[in-house]
Amino acid sequence: MTEISTQILTQSIPETMVGMRLDQVLAELFSQYSRARLQKWIKQGDVVVDGRQMRPRDKVLGGEEVVVTVKTEQETRFVAQPIELAIVYEDEQILVINKPAGLVVHPAAGNPDGTMLNALLHHAPELAHVPRAGIVHRLDKDTSGLLVVARTLEAQTALVVQLQAREFLREYETVVSGVMTAGGSVDVPIGRHPVQRKRMAVVTHGGKPAISHYRVQERFRAHTYVSVRLDTGRTHQIRVHMAHIHYPIVGDPTYGGRLKIPKQCSEGLILQLRGFRRQALHARHLGIVHPSTGVAMDWTLPTPGDIQALLDSLREDHSLIEKEGRR
Repeated sequence: MTEISTQILTQSIPETMVGMRLDQVLAELFSQYSRARLQKWIKQGDVVVDGRQMRPRDKVLGGEEVVVTVKTEQETRFVAQPIELAIVYEDEQILVINKPAGLVVHPAAGNPDGTMLNALLHHAPELAHVPRAGIVHRLDKDTSGLLVVARTLEAQTALVVQLQAREFLREYETVVSGVMTAGGSVDVPIGRHPVQRKRMAVVTHGGKPAISHYRVQERFRAHTYVSVRLDTGRTHQIRVHMAHIHYPIVGDPTYGGRLKIPKQCSEGLILQLRGFRRQALHARHLGIVHPSTGVAMDWTLPTPGDIQALLDSLREDHSLIEKEGRR
């Protein structure tokens, strides 16, 4: 069930805006809302100029009185639940969360509750009045790390604009199968897999632009510790891109392929690799411009325990083989 709350906004169109498109005028007069949202309201008939409805592309004369009926949907079908959140930063406009692996961000088929959204509604009830409870971007269920949440509609609009302009700094750490010789970039479009509809894939037709930049942090005998910076944020982007260049992420059940175990490796490393049940992917660094103050802010997380244990085992294996080779 969805409840609708209504607010009426009025404004006089300055004479200096003569000849401008209506949607452009509204974007300047009501900058707290995105242009896409304003265009939607115009098309729905929620914008009246001097008593008449207009199209987004219609030109204004200047001096008219514009009335906007702002309809805010309150999602009552999602319940607030007392689920613990690891809050990294919080103020009146934003929340920054360290999402653990295993926590779903948004309710969907198969996960109707018990999600980060339900936890957010409990922690900050005002988020019921913000679309998607203020969630701006997502992480896969089994990817851990940093997420920013907007606490107001104005903050959400500003953050979405930054995200679309590729101004978010999002850097991940991951362990992949195979030994990379150097870093690089992957610039290939991603779309829904043509046959397996729950998977994403690199597609030649109908895909959305997707760009990932990767850098080698450490090499092991059959694996590489890598950092990845995103220009775009497509569903499963890093997982699909790494698999596409034949360096799939360790533990990835969808795109990881066959498990690679180095020859003559220790029992400890074998157990680590076989027991790693989620993609070894962690959103460690996030940077944004604060939607209210305009100040650049960023946060960095330490490597989570399971990925750190995997790295320790890989380093130990690498060191032991090197010692054997020197004998």
